[in-house]
This record gives sequence, structure tokens and C-alpha cells, in this order.
Amino acid sequence: MKNKNFEPYKSLYKRIAGLLILAAQALIFINIWFGELNLLKEKSFDGKGNILIIFLYIVIQFILIYVFGGFKIGYHKGLNVILSQVIASIVGDVLFWIQVILIVGNIYHLSEITFAILRLCLSDIVCCVILSNILIFVYNRLFPPYWMLLINGYHSNELRKKISSRKDKYQIREEISISRNMEEIQQKAALFDAVILNDIPSKEKNEILKFCFNHSIRVYFTPKISDIIVKGANEVDLFDSPLFLCKNIGLTFEQRVVKRIMDLVLSVVGLVLTSPLLLIAAIGIKLQDRGPIFFMQERCSLNGKVFTIYKLRSMIVNAEKDGKSRPAVDDDDRITTIGHFIRKTRIDELPQLVNVLKGDMSIIGPRPERIEHVEKYTEEIPEFSYRMKVKGGLTGYAQVYGKYNTSAYDKLKMDLKYIVNYSLLLDIQILLMTVKVIFMKESTEVLHKKIYLYLHLNHEQAGIKKKV
Repeated sequence: MKNKNFEPYKSLYKRIAGLLILAAQALIFINIWFGELNLLKEKSFDGKGNILIIFLYIVIQFILIYVFGGFKIGYHKGLNVILSQVIASIVGDVLFWIQVILIVGNIYHLSEITFAILRLCLSDIVCCVILSNILIFVYNRLFPPYWMLLINGYHSNELRKKISSRKDKYQIREEISISRNMEEIQQKAALFDAVILNDIPSKEKNEILKFCFNHSIRVYFTPKISDIIVKGANEVDLFDSPLFLCKNIGLTFEQRVVKRIMDLVLSVVGLVLTSPLLLIAAIGIKLQDRGPIFFMQERCSLNGKVFTIYKLRSMIVNAEKDGKSRPAVDDDDRITTIGHFIRKTRIDELPQLVNVLKGDMSIIGPRPERIEHVEKYTEEIPEFSYRMKVKGGLTGYAQVYGKYNTSAYDKLKMDLKYIVNYSLLLDIQILLMTVKVIFMKESTEVLHKKIYLYLHLNHEQAGIKKKV
């Protein structure tokens, strides 16, 4: 077992690390603010004015780093944490660039402001890279990986392979089956820092959970659909018997109204800002092969309602002339030259802002699936239809936290987590996280399409096993 001497101080270390990151950025900002930006005003800020500006900058950076996951040292991979901090710094500094322009109020100082903010941004990035690497190195020395026991159920999956990709955090030292004697399993569990319950029956899961709770052993387990539904339950404290309430209604009326207002505002602003890109892309598509600019396809959304989704055409005309679904792959010869570019940059998805404006979709929500995919997945996973308790979205929980080979069942679980835990803040977080995943290799457009290919093959195999 690993050394637990520093384990009680893990949360404290993370908080101190977060404060150091914020303090470093604040010091860089203070230097540039007093040395350059504050001097550009006709009357420089004194005292409380300067304190307010510094406070606003720190708050904005804190919120952005938190939302992007830049404080999650020891949780995410090091590169992920640093990328989160870099993106947060860039977004925060751009917002502050606009703020300084409004404060100074003199267009003649625009170049000076811009260069000062660029220096601020570059300094923030260098600081993030150096400081975070040091903090991550110290964290890994103080808190080595957990030694884990993997307890498998009766269905095989790739959980061990996924967990083994984070050897900096977890080390599976032994693996046993739930079919073994319970007393033997508990004796084994007592030798490890943590156990992983991989798709095991509820009765056995409850026994092991209670044993581990009693012996202060960490437990990780793959949730069932019912576990995720219960996670969104409200506590009812009206009686001397604890009750949990699962409302199971999707979004409330107030949530639907607020979400619709946000959709309308963002879709209108998005269409206005991206209209030049759409025009250029449309001209390029038309010049390439004289074919139609838009690609339209029927998808399923709220309560199974079918609607027509709009995309810029990135493939040759009649790419699915036989009527069969053929998801795109890296070297797909059906993708046009301009198609490769607009898919990689997600420009082909922008016309879906019209779908959002019409009310067919939302900005945030489970990605709407093709009718044949919904039918196929629902036949094999009856709970797949649960994800249609809300409107389909341009981006969603599964798109932000999933990967190119995420299974349909795990994708469903992530979408359900979004539905049962919905809040406006969650929508904002997913929207900002979408900016981050665009820069991550496994989240590119072509790989996004691989989800469909992987799921299609995976479920065909599952269907064959069912028949056998």
C-alpha cells in the first residue's frame, strides 16, 4: 500500500496550489496595471479604484480557471490542467482588454492597451506552464497513486484499460471476480487503498460498500442508470424517516423558460458574429462542385419529436445514396476538400444555430441522434430514450466529458447526469468547456464522427451476442 502520511492534507495542498496560481497571475496583472494601463487614463485610479480593478481581475480569473478545470491538480492529467489554465487566461485577458478600452475611453491608446494585454497574456501563459509543472511534480511526490483492487461483475468491459491510462493516479494491483466468496473479497479489499466495483449486482455492491465504509477504504463503482437518477434526488425532511424524492419530469417550467431565453440570445448573437464565416464557407462549397450548400437530415429531439437538422455540406452529393448510414472516418473519400476544413473547425455545425432559434434544439443538451440510431439503441438499451426528456443540443455533457470511443451506454449515463442535475450554471460550464475540448485531439470533428462508427459496430456485435 502507498504511504498515507500526507493523505489527510491532499485537499489542503490543492487549495494552496490554487491560491498560488491565482496569486501569481494577480502579481503579473498588478505589475502591468500600475506600470502601463492605469497611466493611460486622463486621471489615474487611486486607492479603492485600483483595489476594485485588481479584485475584478482576480474574480474573473478564478471563475474561468474553476470552470475550465484548471484547479484540478491531481485529478486531470497535467497537460489537461495546464491547457485549462492557458485557455482561462486567454479568455480572461480578452475580457479585460475590452474592459480597459472602456475604462480608458480613448481610441488613440488602443495599440498601447493591446500590446500591454498581450504581454499580460503571454506572462500568464508562461507562469501557468512553469508553476503548474512544479505544483504537479510536488503533488505526485507527496501523493503517489492508489493501490487498487478491481472487483469485476459478470459483464466484461474496458474499465481496467481506461483506468490504466492514469497510472499517475491509480494502479490496479489485483483483479478478482464477484463470483468469489464474499469473505475472501473483503479480506482482499482490506489490503488496498481503494476498490473498484465494476458492474456488480446491487446485493454484493451494498455488502462491499458497507464493509469499505466501516474500514475507511475508498470505493469507486460504475453506476447503474438507477444510481444516476437517484443522484439528482431531493431530500425530504418532513418525517423521522429520511426520504429521497426523484421528480423525473425533466426540466421545470422556470428552467425551460430561462433556457429558452439563453438559447434565443446566444443563437441570434452567434448567427450575427459567424455570418461572415458562413458566407465564405457557402461560397467555397458552391465553387467546389456546384452542389447544394446545406445538408439536411432528420433527427430526434425532445420526447422523440423528429425535426430537420441543418449543416453545411462537407461531403460529396449523395454521399449516402444507398440510404445506409456510413459515418465518416479520417480518410473518408466522400469528404470534399473544403469539407475537411469546415469539419475540423466545426464551421459545418453553425447552421444549427437556426435550429436553436426555431426551437428544434437547444445550445446545450444531448446530441440529437438519427432516427435509425435511436431505434437501434433503444432496442438494445431501453433506457436510451430517457435522454430525450430535454431538447437535443449543439453541445452537451457527453461531448465535453466523453471521448471518441465512448460507448452508447456510457454516453447515455453522461446525458442523464446532465438531465437530473440540470442548472443554468451547468449550461454555462458546458458552454465554456466546449471551447476547451475543441483544442483537444480526441474531440476533433472527424473523431467525433468516429463515435457513431464505434457505436454502430459495437452494437452490431452486441446484437449478435444477444441472438446467440
